[in-house]
Formats: sequence, C-alpha cells, structure tokens
Amino acid sequence: MTIKINSDLNIFNEHESEVRSYCRSFPTIFSKAQGEFLWDKEGNEFIDFFAGAGALNYGHNHPKMKEKLLEYVQKDGVTHGLDMATEAKEDFIKQLQSIVLEPRNMAYKVMFPGPTGTNAVEGALKLARKITGRTTVMSFTNAFHGMTLGALSITGNEFKRHGAGIPLHNAVVMPYDKFLKDGSDSTKYLEQFLSDDGSGVSKPAAIILETVQGEGGINVASFDWLKRVEEICRKFDIFLIVDDIQAGVGRTGTFFSFEPAGIKPDIICLSKSIGGYGLPFAITLMKPEHDIWEPGEHNGTFRGNNLAFVTASEALHFWEDDTLSKEVERKGDIVQARLEKLVEHHPELNGEVRGRGLMKGLACHVEGMGSDICCSAFEKGLILETAGIDDEVVKVMPPLNIKEESLEKGLDILEESVKTILKK
Repeated sequence: MTIKINSDLNIFNEHESEVRSYCRSFPTIFSKAQGEFLWDKEGNEFIDFFAGAGALNYGHNHPKMKEKLLEYVQKDGVTHGLDMATEAKEDFIKQLQSIVLEPRNMAYKVMFPGPTGTNAVEGALKLARKITGRTTVMSFTNAFHGMTLGALSITGNEFKRHGAGIPLHNAVVMPYDKFLKDGSDSTKYLEQFLSDDGSGVSKPAAIILETVQGEGGINVASFDWLKRVEEICRKFDIFLIVDDIQAGVGRTGTFFSFEPAGIKPDIICLSKSIGGYGLPFAITLMKPEHDIWEPGEHNGTFRGNNLAFVTASEALHFWEDDTLSKEVERKGDIVQARLEKLVEHHPELNGEVRGRGLMKGLACHVEGMGSDICCSAFEKGLILETAGIDDEVVKVMPPLNIKEESLEKGLDILEESVKTILKK
C-alpha cells in the first residue's frame, strides 16, 4: 500500500538552506512520534528504522524519560549551567560509574566537551596530541568522525571532506579491515608503515577507529583485527581512540561495541544515544592518567546539557542487567535472517548483508538501487536511510526496544520495496 503525501514543503524550500538533506529523503512534515513510530501532519504512520541516525536507541519519547524530564522542568531544575556542578550532572556521573564503568572494571574519567559527536572527537584528538606532543592522527578508509575540521580531517568521504573548503592536514589514512581487495591483513600493512623509517609516515599521536563503520557502509571490523590494532598501538606507544558514537550504547548488543573484542581504548567518544531521549549530548571518556587538561583549556557554552543529564541517567537503567543486550541479539538475528533471505531470493540485487546487533545493512551492488529502495519504502510507510560512499547500503537501525510485531512489519515493507524496485 502506498501512502498519500500531501505536505506543503514550500516554506522549507523557500527559506531553509540548500544544505538540508534528510527532509529531501523524507518529504513530509512530521508532527508526532512515539516509540518506533512517526506520524506526519496528514496522519500517515511510519515505522522508524532510522532512529535519529542512531540517536534514538530507545525510540521516540520514551515514557519514563519523558516523565523524568517533565518533572525536572516543572520543578525549575537548572537547564543551562556551563560546566558548573549541578544535581542532574551529579546523578548522571554516579549512574555512569555504577551501572556502566565499574561492572566492566573500566576506570575512566568523563569529560563533557560540546553537545554533539564531533565535539567528543575534537576533544579526544586534542588530548592525544597534547599528551604525546605529536600532530598526526591515523584513521581508516571509509571512516566518518564528524563535520568540524579536526574530525573531518580523519573522515574518508571525499564529498564531505570537500565541504571544508581548505586542505585537511595532520592525518594519515590506512585500510580498514577487509578493505584491501586481495584479502590481505591490513594490520600488517599498518605495522609495516610504522616500522619502516622509509615509509614517510611519522608516528601518530593516535589511531582512531569505529568498530562498525556506520556512514561508511556498515563495515564490520573483526574482533581479531581490533585486537591487532590495539597491540600495534601499545607496541608503538600510540593512543587508541574508539569512536563509539553510533555503534555504542547497545546498538551492537553490548553497551560498548568493542567489549567482545576485549580491548581497552585510551579514549572513548560517545554521543547520539548516550542522552537517551535524542537531546544533544556527548561525552569523552579517558583513562585517569591521561587527564592532564588545564582548567578551561577545552571549553564551550553548552558543555553540560542538564536536560540530557536527566534523560541519560534514566536511560542507563536499561543496562543494570543484560535483558536489553539479549533482546538486541535476538532481534538482530531476525533482521539478519530476513536480509539474507532477500539476498538469496533476489540475486538481481547483487546483495550482501552486513552488520552486528541491530546495526545492519543490505548492500546492493547495483547503481542507485539502495536509494531507490529507501524511497519506495518511505512511500509504503517505512523510514530507512542509506550508507556507503555511493549510498549503496540500506541501513536497518530500528530502536533497540522495538516491538517484534513492528520489526517484522517493517521488514515486510522492506521486502515489498525491493520487489517494487526490481519490477521497474
């Protein structure tokens, strides 16, 4: 069934910058959201397999978080406090330590940079350079770390890099796991560059990576590869930074996406769903011995979003046991099986299934097909986005707590959309 979209978007077309993007993919005016559903002004219902680009792991307007937020506002809780000590911040730090870090034997101090993921990355890069005295940072092919200049310099996407308008320096790119077409181990390539004085590559301050590259195409690094990168970092005295902004906070099953690999990053970047409710919020975690900042050396007006502290503290209760982790694993298996069936039954897709947990991707190696499938799905009431350099990957990222009935219905729509495009 095709939804009738009658929204008048003239106000946006006339007055909003051409830089807008998602409203072009989803051309309607949304007015309400709850759980895994969105509704537009005409009352059309959409199942959300987008989840705020990973910022809504618990869905829209989670009732308990909403209750805590309204209660806090009603009692005139501090909304803006720079980095002053507030009750809301105190509660969050306590919860983060007791629920997440201490049970995992992780000793990290928390820094509140600015409210977005790219701010968390900028803080991490600055700290690694400050400690080591080195300027270069090593990243990987197809990486995405943010849109500010430092984060953009270690991002692989040429289109996004071009938007900087200036040369992006102090970065070296190495091949990600399975990037080399001959199947060779890219960590051997990496280690050779660092070992050979004739490579032209100086020892970097840090190596930064995503365990699952979201925007880059749902590329998954093996646990062995992650362990080898960590070993190389220790061998050459290089900081290991894990950008867990999209893959973390349970998206792959465990709270941190790198947990199954058994690695211990020097610095961890979190944003998106760490706030729980979709409010702007980011944190940079660092091992205590690395906290050599001078007071105010890295600051900003919106370092502490107190409203997000409130919802983030409530969201952390999901991680007091492994119930949600098991749910993500089970639902991830459902998505995996359905996508594999699509690939098997429709060889015209030239398809491939990628991902971990509820961070899945259907890679369609036919030009334009990924985008066409997402457009068709929107017309049928399902919100999906693409990933990959050529938008070739259909991302399946529903809220972690999505009802199974909704998950199956959304996957049915995805299947119908594939069939619709293949018939054209």
